[in-house]
Amino acid sequence: MPIRKSKPTSPGRRFQSHSDFSDVTRSNPEKSLLEPKSRKAGRNNNGRITTRHQGGGTKNQYRTIDFRRNKDGVPARVAHVEYDPNRNARIGLLHYVDGEK
Repeated sequence: MPIRKSKPTSPGRRFQSHSDFSDVTRSNPEKSLLEPKSRKAGRNNNGRITTRHQGGGTKNQYRTIDFRRNKDGVPARVAHVEYDPNRNARIGLLHYVDGEK
């Protein structure tokens, strides 16, 4: 994961670094693995605002991830390396030989 450094135009930007997205595959995420992610925006179960100044932002979708990886002996190949807005790491889309993704 390459890192891009900022030019020192101010004291705060002198030591800043950003992620370079060159390692991410330039395609849309797999639609069958996307789920809607509901946002609370500072509301409780009655829908009333309980925490002020919350809300707005970009609409995100949750990427379903198989954390168990219990398909021993089934070969797979990495088809895509995708960006995930819900975590710091990139995620890989695996295509198994039996057709599962």
